[in-house]
Amino acid sequence: MSNHLSNSELAIEANGLVKVFGKHRAVDEVDLSIKKGTVYGFLGPNGAGKTTTIRMLATLLPLDEGQARIFGHDLATETSDVRSRISLTGQYASIDEDLTGIENLVLIARLMGYNRTQAKARAKELLHAFGLEEASKRQVKKYSGGMRRRIDIAASIVVTPELLFLDEPTTGLDPRSRNQVWDIVRALVSAGTTVLLTTQYLEEADQLADRIAVINQGKIIAEGTSDELKASVGSGTFQLRLSDPSKREQAINLLEGVIDGPIHTGTDAAALTSQVTHSSIVVKALNALDEAGISLSDFSLGQPSLDEVFLTLTGKTAEENDSNKEESA
Repeated sequence: MSNHLSNSELAIEANGLVKVFGKHRAVDEVDLSIKKGTVYGFLGPNGAGKTTTIRMLATLLPLDEGQARIFGHDLATETSDVRSRISLTGQYASIDEDLTGIENLVLIARLMGYNRTQAKARAKELLHAFGLEEASKRQVKKYSGGMRRRIDIAASIVVTPELLFLDEPTTGLDPRSRNQVWDIVRALVSAGTTVLLTTQYLEEADQLADRIAVINQGKIIAEGTSDELKASVGSGTFQLRLSDPSKREQAINLLEGVIDGPIHTGTDAAALTSQVTHSSIVVKALNALDEAGISLSDFSLGQPSLDEVFLTLTGKTAEENDSNKEESA
């Protein structure tokens, strides 16, 4: 798990993290090595342990077992040093809804030690950077979902943190707002901030994360780059379209004799898909279809998607995860 990195290169180094609530091990022996200046994606279904892990690393929950160092500072014994370097944006806006956007940012800046002139300048700078200038004098409770997420992230970087925890920052946002948040994350990282991002959105992890850990039932079950995780499934996706949809059943029966795995059908009567372990199987399948007189209008062999990796590793699709109840603590 990137253990070849030296301690000086790591933003987070955690070993054997455990958190127990009653009889439930919410986090169960989690190890993390996260390089400075990168986005690390923490991917998993609701209740998997993502938020609990973040809350421990952000000093909001004590560790039951294990050790962690943030930029070389021990989480348990050098808590103030850790807190001075981090910021956390949770799943829900933590700012005062009755205040305006600029009032919120000025208030936070003053609490962080800025004088009045500095606080107002920093607030205006952030409102401009986050595209919120026109809404700066509007109460936050009148903001759209996307605007609320942007003002919340802005509030968390009034003093630019070395490490930013983003806990499901785009949950419930429309695609345009989600893309805006992604651009903000990329800009932060390009300026040197390290980001630990929890998400259920596979596309989000694929778009942003340099490395991804998949967590399920409190345990990390896979870790690597997006491409490495896709390769770890050990299969490709074989997709084909029949010229004559009426031959679908015949094609399925034939392919089941060649491909070691299920043949999937969808709403498109001409389309079939399957996972294959080697490209040679595709050649055998195409030859078998040709010999049987079953012609194709199209076929392709591609790398599995992150969604398919997620299903293979956790036994659940992202859609099933999104329909679950929200993760506690």
